[in-house]
Amino acid sequence: MKKKLEQLKSLLHEITDLNHIIAILGWDQQTYMPEKGAAERGSQIETVTRIAHLKYTSDELADLVEELMNQVNNMDPDSDEACLIRKTHHNLVKQKKVSTEWVSEFARVTTVAQSVWEKARANSNFKMYQPHLEKIVSMRRDYAEFFAPYEHIYDPMLDDYEPGMKTTETMAIFNVLRPRLIQLIQEIGNHTQVDDSFLHQNYDEPRQWDFGVDVLNHMGFDWKRGRQDRTAHPFTNTFAMDDVRITTRFMPDYFPSALFSSVHEGGHALYELGFARNLARTPLADGASMAVHESQSRLWENLVARSLPFWKFFYPRLQRVFPAQLSGVDVKSFYQGINRVQPSLIRVESDEATYSLHIMLRLELEIAMLKGEIAVKDIPEAWNERMQTYLGITPPDDALGVLQDIHWAFGGIGYFPTYALGNVISGQIWQKINSDIPDLDQQMEKGKFSGLLTWLRENIHRYGAKYEPQDLVYRVTGSKITPEPYLNYLEKKYGQIYSL
Repeated sequence: MKKKLEQLKSLLHEITDLNHIIAILGWDQQTYMPEKGAAERGSQIETVTRIAHLKYTSDELADLVEELMNQVNNMDPDSDEACLIRKTHHNLVKQKKVSTEWVSEFARVTTVAQSVWEKARANSNFKMYQPHLEKIVSMRRDYAEFFAPYEHIYDPMLDDYEPGMKTTETMAIFNVLRPRLIQLIQEIGNHTQVDDSFLHQNYDEPRQWDFGVDVLNHMGFDWKRGRQDRTAHPFTNTFAMDDVRITTRFMPDYFPSALFSSVHEGGHALYELGFARNLARTPLADGASMAVHESQSRLWENLVARSLPFWKFFYPRLQRVFPAQLSGVDVKSFYQGINRVQPSLIRVESDEATYSLHIMLRLELEIAMLKGEIAVKDIPEAWNERMQTYLGITPPDDALGVLQDIHWAFGGIGYFPTYALGNVISGQIWQKINSDIPDLDQQMEKGKFSGLLTWLRENIHRYGAKYEPQDLVYRVTGSKITPEPYLNYLEKKYGQIYSL
């Protein structure tokens, strides 16, 4: 048994190394790669992806996993070994159903599509990007067919990001979330709007960078194990247990963009840096799911960094960095300004109350494209119609509308719901944290976040991908994923800000 486990880990180490090489190639593409390198980079990623898939679907690994699965019921179900066997089996079953030809072709197609998306977005020209998205949607339909019969065409893709979750479960959560969010937004719209004009000034980029680094330092980000770079669309990538990269983007006339991008990606990185050492170079050295991952980034970005206790500590420091812009603004006004609720065009810049509506819009469009209910060429129009329906605004062009996100370009159909699910999970976790750390607000007011990080490390981070998302959330909070705590948090917070 022990020998078989060592053989399994040895094979998984090779596959994990290959996946990290793919991640390095992708990170470089979005940060430093010259524009004309996209085509050959696509071939490079295609080659390494094909090798990784062949190794994961090899008879050697399949036979080994089958033999170990026969013994897993005799093991402690929560042991690292039992969890590793089950996780590998889950991944192997999925990988075996998908052809190596599809995997390698998809890697090439999406690598090129990302490069085209950047140009199309810069020129606000959806037609430039359209044929690439059509190919991706077509290939995603083919991917779903590898798993037929399925309950819902979206299920195989959702499972890639949320193991064990079904589309019907997700829609049920969203059906509770949607009406209360809309009601909250309407109530806010009937009250006096808060002022955030002080945020829309020129903020020197180097000083923005330095302040963001200061915040990341206080969060506990380890610069010996990670770094931060600039990109068009912020993301986090992991190359090893001690090599986690985050990125941010700057808007010279809107201070919150870079700061909250850094905090958001910093939250992802802290999760990645918190996995137990013995999980390294295996499928367990990963987030439980993308929603759990998003719960970590959204928790730090919103429940921590948009809170009043956070700014009672950081605001005097920020005022010293930008005295001309903020000397006449008190901390309460600043806090209200960064939490202003107003329907906006850009998802990543949207407030907490409207954010999840952006996600629901994208989910509906993804399903409609997969089912053939909306042709890809008609997506910009459908996007604009839903933006008007959900948020009461219409994008003036494609760059501010359908082209704003990179996810479809890298093939991430199935990814978007995890953002709203992450919001929901963050609310559940936050409720539990405040129960376990009753003086958390006082700690944050003093700039102390080690207690919070320790709690997250102990209760979530160290487990990596040992448990499926619903199981992990239940273990941590005593409940499966439910929107009630998050909705209660939003209604209380914005009730106070807007005197509802």
